[in-house]
Amino acid sequence: MSDAVRNKVVVIGGGAKNLGGLLSTRLGQSGANVVVHYHSDSSADDADRTVSEVRAAGAQAVAAQGDLTQVADVRRLFDVAVDSFGGVDIAINTTGMVLRKPILETTEDEYDRMFGINAKAAYFFIQEAGRRLNDHGKIISLGTSLLAAFTDGYATYAGGKAPLEHFTRAAAKEFADRGISVNTVAPGPMDTPFFYPQETPERVEFHKSQAMGNQLTQIADIAPIIEFLATDGWWFTGQTMFPNGGYTTR
Repeated sequence: MSDAVRNKVVVIGGGAKNLGGLLSTRLGQSGANVVVHYHSDSSADDADRTVSEVRAAGAQAVAAQGDLTQVADVRRLFDVAVDSFGGVDIAINTTGMVLRKPILETTEDEYDRMFGINAKAAYFFIQEAGRRLNDHGKIISLGTSLLAAFTDGYATYAGGKAPLEHFTRAAAKEFADRGISVNTVAPGPMDTPFFYPQETPERVEFHKSQAMGNQLTQIADIAPIIEFLATDGWWFTGQTMFPNGGYTTR
């Protein structure tokens, strides 16, 4: 990545911890100025810690709280970037919510919450990024390899993430005249705290068995792919990519 992001401004949805936190820190270490979004008060300490790590690397960073299912909060997130750093060059949305539950047991509230964060928030993040990014900007969203799987239990999670593919394709066409690339990265099941509460130990072992090395996807394997799309990989656009160690493909 070298100096490709030096002095660029990056907005990271869910940038306080896990994959988003790793991206915030790595991009900051490469000289980017970072807006670290976090959702709830429970993540405030993580956001502050990540901001401190970026600043320790010599870059600038600010934390911004918001509920991205609320369009006003999405707009405010990009306002923070413009007000703090004068513009936005790269927008990365790592947010999402996982639920594994049979269709017959899923409530209306669960459906609304899952589609709110996985589809609505993703849509309006792309929309606002398209409005606010400088020319030749990059928009990257986080999907799931379950989009290429045929399995039970994940109707509202994978279903809520599925629209991202079309949002990405449509936005790539609509923003192309400004040189803005738009992509979705869809990892396999990731070794983060979001994954384990949805699975039994036996299913965790099954998920591991489907990838090279009998392991879950690591956030350290995904961060460089997103960084590539944000820099030298700009010629990719409108794509959904499945970095998952062979977990599934199509």
